[in-house]
Amino acid sequence: MGDPIVKALQEYTTCDVSDALCKLKYRNGGFLSGLTMWSPRRQEGDTKIVGPAYTVQYVPLDDPSPKHPTHYIDSIPEGAVVFVSCPPKTPNAVYGGLMTTRAKASGAVGSVIDGRFRDLQEQREQNYPIFARDVGTAPPAELLKVAAVNVSVKLQTDEQDMTVRPGDYIIGDINGVVVLPKELAEAAIFLMAKQVAADSAMAVEIAKGMTFTEASKKFRS
Repeated sequence: MGDPIVKALQEYTTCDVSDALCKLKYRNGGFLSGLTMWSPRRQEGDTKIVGPAYTVQYVPLDDPSPKHPTHYIDSIPEGAVVFVSCPPKTPNAVYGGLMTTRAKASGAVGSVIDGRFRDLQEQREQNYPIFARDVGTAPPAELLKVAAVNVSVKLQTDEQDMTVRPGDYIIGDINGVVVLPKELAEAAIFLMAKQVAADSAMAVEIAKGMTFTEASKKFRS
């Protein structure tokens, strides 16, 4: 039996999730800045990923942390979103086409790369959802190693202070990527159902000529 939270979230956009998280006072509505869709198409189409985060932490080779003893790609849970973290401004890619081949075989629903990835043509040939900061060509081994899997990782940006924890829900679509903390998921879904119904009613009346202010007062108050 599938995760009922994942099933419920399939009905909503990342914007819906952020609206609900803002009401719950979660910073930035859970938005993870700088991560956009590259595959199966570049910022186009109705691709959406929803699933619990399976996190991977890359660190510089000179970091004192030991290298993770096994390859992270071989222990992805079915239904997970692979979230790969690496140091900021790393010029090398930390994810490639063979990683997607293995992730798909494991039942992953998509990968989010907080850094660069490569083999874009292979990602698209496999029709696999990739969200990332940018593309690259070189593999990571000369600069980085995987230090940990399924640990909390910080978003690698100076724009905001955000953390992704294992099991937090990751939602990605054409608008961007959002992290929904697992302990807020049920409350957020409850709010989403109400707000989407209200916004749909507002849209109908605004199209008929009602002002935004009037519609907000009628349906959102």
